[in-house]
Amino acid sequence: MKTDYASPIEKDLVANLHFPTQDVLSAPLEIHQRRTDAITGMLLGNNYKCKVLILFKDDEAVKQVETTIWAVTDSRVILKTGMGIPLHRILKIKI
Repeated sequence: MKTDYASPIEKDLVANLHFPTQDVLSAPLEIHQRRTDAITGMLLGNNYKCKVLILFKDDEAVKQVETTIWAVTDSRVILKTGMGIPLHRILKIKI
């Protein structure tokens, strides 16, 4: 499930990252799919304790974290640890 171009990171370290304000996606269909995948990942995490692989970009590079999504807000994906990743910085959620 790992992706070669993304650096793995532990979910506990997400709180130390800096996220720019611009969206990493530009196509409306990709943006809609990202939200759909986030909600699907949340439902799988809450109901079946399934983990997902989140590919995202902070201010340095593309990173990946394998974790459980506990909640999705209008602007963030909340991880099992209570930390969040801004939705607009997520490239892909692999379920």
